[in-house]
Amino acid sequence: DVRHNLLRKKGSLEGIHAVCAHPQALAQCHAWLAEHLPGVEQRAVSSNAEGARMAAHSDTLAAIAGDAAAAQYALQVVHGNIQDDPNNRTRFGVLGHWRPGPTGKDRSSLILSVPNKAGAVFEMLQPLARNGVSMSRFESRPARSGGNWEYYFYIDIEGHQTDAKVAQALAELRDHCAFYKCLGSYPQAA
Repeated sequence: DVRHNLLRKKGSLEGIHAVCAHPQALAQCHAWLAEHLPGVEQRAVSSNAEGARMAAHSDTLAAIAGDAAAAQYALQVVHGNIQDDPNNRTRFGVLGHWRPGPTGKDRSSLILSVPNKAGAVFEMLQPLARNGVSMSRFESRPARSGGNWEYYFYIDIEGHQTDAKVAQALAELRDHCAFYKCLGSYPQAA
């Protein structure tokens, strides 16, 4: 789980003119910042570590970062666990040309979109159900371009893309998608 702290040279909210953090961290702490530091500038920087470095050299800046950054830059934790979602998580992946073979306990990650019509998501998921392929994650995100109701779906499924039932499900699923990308298959422990 991702835990964000408000860090500063001195342990109080008084005199903070700006909070520096990576844009994702600022978004993950939006409600807390609005409640406790209304009107204070939220300054997007390249990383939370950079925000902590900046706060260490200023009396008016605070940063959003973890305990390691507080220790590295000798900052005080003014408030701990300021993230809006206590179950906040960040996933990282390594993409490349090498494709690991099936292990028998794999997962595959997909990015999909469907036309904006009634039942499109239901139709998209039917090939998974028909072929006995389970989903372990299903998230939607608005498309950056296009209309107001266009979404990308980020889906993790159980099994390797070369497994017979998974390969069949993916072949059928492609027909229902406006956009289809299999990011790859990998051992579940990864």
